[in-house]
Amino acid sequence: MLQLSVLREQTELVLAGLTKKNYKNAVQEVQTILDLDNQRRSQQARHDEEQARANSLAREIGALMKSGQKEKAEALKAETAALKITTKNLAEELSEIEKKLQNVLVKLPNLPHNSVPEGKTPEDNEIVYQHGKIPTLSSDALPHWELIKKYDIIDFELGNKITGAGFPVYKKQGARLQRALINFFLDQALNAGYTEIQPPILVNEASGYGTGQLPDKDGQMYHATEDNYYLIPTAEVPITNLYRDEIIAADKLPVRNAGYTPCFRREAGSWGADVRGLNRLHQFDKVEIVRIEEPDKSYSALDEMSQYIQGLLQKLELPYRVLRLCGGDLGFTSALTYDMEVFSAAQNRWLEVSSCSNFETYQANRLNLRYKPGGGKTLLLHTLNGSALALPRIVAALLENNQTAEGILLPEVLHSYCGFDKITF
Repeated sequence: MLQLSVLREQTELVLAGLTKKNYKNAVQEVQTILDLDNQRRSQQARHDEEQARANSLAREIGALMKSGQKEKAEALKAETAALKITTKNLAEELSEIEKKLQNVLVKLPNLPHNSVPEGKTPEDNEIVYQHGKIPTLSSDALPHWELIKKYDIIDFELGNKITGAGFPVYKKQGARLQRALINFFLDQALNAGYTEIQPPILVNEASGYGTGQLPDKDGQMYHATEDNYYLIPTAEVPITNLYRDEIIAADKLPVRNAGYTPCFRREAGSWGADVRGLNRLHQFDKVEIVRIEEPDKSYSALDEMSQYIQGLLQKLELPYRVLRLCGGDLGFTSALTYDMEVFSAAQNRWLEVSSCSNFETYQANRLNLRYKPGGGKTLLLHTLNGSALALPRIVAALLENNQTAEGILLPEVLHSYCGFDKITF
């Protein structure tokens, strides 16, 4: 959530950032927020004045009663009673103004970092780095949705039978490959200094608001309505919310956590090659890294996270590229995002497997997540997260890129985790 002080003092900067993000009605909504904020501050001042008067009268009454001036004290008590009603009404009106202000404020996205390129669509994203050789496959090479049938390792029909579309069943070497990738990614995170967290996969509404999925992504989240819990779209939500309403000691920074969870998203369901097979699912596995940093160190941390994720892709021997997302493709909560895409040879297309983002103070402001540097006043921290990595498209690329007549060869780093070096009949 944007800070009110920034909206008040840097209004033109805010509007320019929202324009870069292609946010509609920016001028109108920012003005609504500023008007409500002025009302709130005026109402707060009136309430505080009346409350101060009531407190002063209470002290006067006490002094009069002690000195035996009962009649004067009783006269002031009547005024005090009237002030109590006034302050109560002012407090209720103030609460309503604050609710209206909050409802508009949470709908504004984060502002983009200066380095975010202009643009409206994914085609406008900037390619900042590319690594690895694009594999050349034989003319009879199969896409992964055919390979999984051929080797009987993932079954979409069974998943559709027991749940619905987008919920595959992994079996045999497919199930073992899933487990191997999860363990490999977690071990790599631990070796890189991250602390492993195993969080709940259901979160309450406050957690969804804290990291910005609510209200923005409400329609994409599975909602257990009776208990008002949400199935998580990413481990970012519960892991970051561990620190909601916390003041972290400066000597405990940075916070570096990693966690594996299944993830749930309702966005799948359209048709075509872009969403076929493992390209887009309702349920998928992912290892997430989450960092909490001092503001002046967060962008070096983002670069470090990007390099770490690229290192995973290199160890998996997958060709990849890094994109800096343009304003129009940038996520609601993000100030700067790098996407990592692997090349899927049989589909002849790039597949996103990771987003690595800095949210600056946007989530921390919602979470009330702060620190106190050098014994001074409390300040908002910066939060970051990255997929390290999401499994489905990694599996798709591994299957397609490494298919041979003898089976699907696996990268050497996975041999000990899988217990086999290739997928065969």
